[in-house]
Amino acid sequence: MRISSIPQIYRHVNRWGEILAVLSKYELAHFISRLGPDFTKDILKSRGGAAIARHRWETRVRLALAELGPTFIKLGQVLSTRPDLVGIELADELQNLQDNIAADPPEVVRATIEAEFGQPIDQLFAEFDPEAMASASIGQVHRARLLSGEDVVVKVQHADIRKKVHVDLDILAGLAQLAERIPEFRNYRPKGIVAEFQRVMRRELDFSREERNIQQFAHDFRDDPTVHIPRTYPELCTERVLTMELIQGIKLADTRQLAERGFDLDEVARRGANVYLTMIFCNGIYHADPHPGNVLVMDGNVLGLLDFGMVGRVDERLQEEMGEMLLAVSRQDPVHMTAVITRVGATPAAMDRAALGLDVADFVSHYGTQPLDRFDLSGALKEMTEIIRRYHIMLPAQISMLIKMLITLEGTARMLSPRFSLVQVMAPYRKELLLRRLSPWRRLRKMRRLYSEIEHLVEVMPRGVIDILQQVQSGKFDVHLDHRGLEPSVNRLVLGMLTSAIFLGSSLLLSRNVPPLMFGTVSAPGLAACVISIGLGLRLWRAISKSGKLDRRQ
Repeated sequence: MRISSIPQIYRHVNRWGEILAVLSKYELAHFISRLGPDFTKDILKSRGGAAIARHRWETRVRLALAELGPTFIKLGQVLSTRPDLVGIELADELQNLQDNIAADPPEVVRATIEAEFGQPIDQLFAEFDPEAMASASIGQVHRARLLSGEDVVVKVQHADIRKKVHVDLDILAGLAQLAERIPEFRNYRPKGIVAEFQRVMRRELDFSREERNIQQFAHDFRDDPTVHIPRTYPELCTERVLTMELIQGIKLADTRQLAERGFDLDEVARRGANVYLTMIFCNGIYHADPHPGNVLVMDGNVLGLLDFGMVGRVDERLQEEMGEMLLAVSRQDPVHMTAVITRVGATPAAMDRAALGLDVADFVSHYGTQPLDRFDLSGALKEMTEIIRRYHIMLPAQISMLIKMLITLEGTARMLSPRFSLVQVMAPYRKELLLRRLSPWRRLRKMRRLYSEIEHLVEVMPRGVIDILQQVQSGKFDVHLDHRGLEPSVNRLVLGMLTSAIFLGSSLLLSRNVPPLMFGTVSAPGLAACVISIGLGLRLWRAISKSGKLDRRQ
């Protein structure tokens, strides 16, 4: 860790202690479960009273994050959308993270609202329920009634959440720096994950961004009677307070009540799938968490969507890559599929492309021949994610989020209708995507962009060539080389030379009995130098052995 990070460790020493204590507890449970006698496995318990050591490793990670509080709960929820980094098992486990946080007292909520609007709460709402309907990691929700009579819900940010999040983000940045030094964690790219998480948390802390998301979805579905997006009230919305329409309906998760009320579950599943596929393939922005708790079923099989804090975007480039992948699977072309994967993701330099091609060929041959009515989309996406993770290919966050959303969408739809096939519903959109990809208008638009870039290149190239020639003529032209990975080798070489010099010097001192003497004949400086040289030599041997390149042929 850098010296510059020491002040933030000092500032947040208490929180560092809490985090390290929790991590130590769950890691200790890991060793107890492997080595300890059976009766010792019940020593360490989670907050719920369950014995930690009797849980799987993935469950222990979830329990540790839940115990660490709101920021780490959100981190787990973000990681649940990145199975390409953490693996499918851990991603599935992290989906079970619950963020039921204690609600702020009524007087604190009132103070927050009045500070945001500069008015007493009685002048803003005709009625305001001081008891929260629900409380999550970032904010809590209250029922209210406007002065004009409409029933609304008011989402209020927790009073001290910003300070807590900023402290935890500082600590996570420090932990990421440490994790980068540990080979077991380096492949998970902890710095990249923390940077992505910081962007997510900044968005989550700004309720005005969620308000804009709601307005965007309301505009996109303004002519669709099968979906209802809650209305927002901009005059009662700020970065810390969000006021929107109260939607009455039954949660999608309550399938028993839906059946009792006479709703057509097959139709609800089909409509829900069509709504989300329209978001992806037509609108370019989608609700990223189609969890059963975030969707209400209203009268007439109308779907009401909740919680727009996490959304994903599908740009034109991503739509083209999706079309290429679908085309490769339908044509059973593993070479094309491998090329698309390596083009979309960031591949490590030492990746075995031949082995990746064989795994992709097996994948394409298996799923390319499945009929649409029996196609297992979740299984296909999970298997492809596992292949990508096995070869340490890092996908862009938007693709990982889209994959996770499709898996969740199919699982939610099959909860309503076990024989539901998302691929069948997707078929018309897939055809439209492929036709749009081959559209002359799209080709023309791409040619215009290409022409613009070439025109810019032609404009700046002569000036650049002239600058280079002038630098060459004046003798100021420099070539800077970046020797990546050379510094550790140079350091070891210098350490080896220093160790040899100290050892030779100690040998001369010992052979000539240079005083002061020990035991009458042994040179004390020579003996000390000999011990130092042996210690440095062992350290150098350990460093080379740990790198795995002591005797390996390149």
